[in-house]
This record gives sequence, C-alpha cells and structure tokens, in this order.
Amino acid sequence: MSHLAPTGKWDARYLGPVPHDSSYYAKCMLGGVLACGITHAGITPLDVAKCNMQVNPAKYKGLSSGLATLLREEGQTGIWKGFGPTFVGYSLQGMFKYGLYEVFKDQYMNLAGEELSNKYKPAIWLAGSASAEVFADIALCPLEMTKVKIQTSPSGTFPTAFGAALAEMSKTKVETRYPFGSLVPLWSRQIPYTMAKFFFFEKIVQVFYTHVFTEPKESYAKTTQLGVTFASGYLAGVVCAIVSHPADSVVSLMGKPANKGKSIGTIASETGFAALATKGLGTRVLMIGTLTGFQWWIYDSFKASMGLGTTGGK
Repeated sequence: MSHLAPTGKWDARYLGPVPHDSSYYAKCMLGGVLACGITHAGITPLDVAKCNMQVNPAKYKGLSSGLATLLREEGQTGIWKGFGPTFVGYSLQGMFKYGLYEVFKDQYMNLAGEELSNKYKPAIWLAGSASAEVFADIALCPLEMTKVKIQTSPSGTFPTAFGAALAEMSKTKVETRYPFGSLVPLWSRQIPYTMAKFFFFEKIVQVFYTHVFTEPKESYAKTTQLGVTFASGYLAGVVCAIVSHPADSVVSLMGKPANKGKSIGTIASETGFAALATKGLGTRVLMIGTLTGFQWWIYDSFKASMGLGTTGGK
C-alpha cells in the first residue's frame, strides 16, 4: 500500500494496512479497553496479595501464603476485593494508553518527517507512549486509589462494595487525598512502565521480524503474528515490572494508615530503596509478564479481527 496521503505527501497515518482515521483510533481505543480491563480484573487475587505483601510484609510473607491468609480470614470475597474499581479504572486507562499511543505515534512521526521517523523510531515510541500515559493515569487515578484502599484496609474498616467505597473516598477526601492524591506516584510508576512496555514490545517484535521471521510480516498467518505479539509482550512485561516496582511499592504504602499525611520522600526513605525494589517483586514479575503478554495479545487479536493488522514490525 502507498505511504502517501491523498495529497501526495508522505504521511505516517498511511503506513499500515489501513489508513489511520478516526474510526481506526476509535477501534484501537476499544481494543485497549478489552486488553487492560479484562486482564487487570482477572488477576485481582494476585494484586490483593501483592499490595498486602508491600504494606504488611510481616503478615503476608509470600504469594501463596498471603492468598491463604486472605482466604482463611476473609473467604473468597477477600481475594476479589477491589474487582469493580480495577475493571473500570483499567478499562479507562487501556482506552487512553493504547488509543492515544496510536494517535501520538502518528503525530510525532509526521512532525519529524519520513527520514527522521525511520532514523529515530525508538524515540518516537518512547515519546508516544509517555504522552498517552499522562492522560491514561488521570483517568485511572481515582479508581486506583479506591482499589488500593479497599485491598489494604483491615477487614471491616472500609467498605468493599464499589459504590460505597467511592462514596467513602469522596467523604474522606481530606485525609485520603482523593481523587488525585496518588497521581504523581502513579505517573512515576506508570510512565516509565508504559515507555518500557511499548519500547521493548516494539523492539522485540522488530527483532523477531528481522532475525527469526524474515519474510514480509503480512505473509505470515495471523496465528504466527499473534504468537510473536504474545512472546514480545511477555518479555517486555518482565522488564517493565523491574523498572516500575519501587514506585509501585510507594503507591501501595501510601494507602497504609500509619503513612497517612507522610510525603512520598518520607515513605521512600523510611522503607529503604532495597525493600521498595524487592518486596513482592517475584510476584509482580510473574503478574506483569503474563498480564502484558495477554494485553498485547488481546489488543492485537482485536485489531486483526477488525482488519487493522497487528502492531509493530521491521
């Protein structure tokens, strides 16, 4: 297909199998909703265990023992706490993360022009993903704060039902700093995470299609392309988990009653970098690797079913 716009000029929006018009971006947004909402909500039990391991490591020593403690003390509902805000929050986040990434990537490529776009492709991936995540986190923040509060509050001290929890967060917003009190630590966790997620995904896909599957990408079956998508997403997710874990620990610790009113710097220095970087990391690597692999797979499966083609390539 021609890379030229109808005007005859080179245009990044015409590089793929279909033109990137408003319908294309809307479908990418819907793909992002499915990719992030379903996967994050589906691993709520892992998330509950991880948050409690970060906030109360003496009681919740590991993933399996943490889940066992939650089940023993709170039953099945204990491990699914925060499902509602997780599903809604990450659906909104996915919509902006994936949809706006496609928008910003095209915009930045057109600003740079054909030659510079090809030369500095990784810089465009990083800039596009960082820009998208700024907006994605604004949508996510109130729901993420609610989720963490539900998951880390001792049983019976905070409502676990979605609507009641939102109402309580709003009522106590002076002390909980709701709705945007966690936005800065969320940005500090999610922007590096998303930059790594998109950069390493695009890079690993490029390596696969350059060195392993050396024929034109379009010549391979959709199952092969989606296999490349999942493998690239999983590997990118492992890198992301390591990069963003210290900031993730701070977000969880902010929800702890003992840390009420403390600054991010105070929480970080009291806990120590080694603990922030390692507590719950194994669980998070497993969680984020699987999560990121499936997110990219769901997203690209949806794109492929809509005739939009899979993401990335040479």
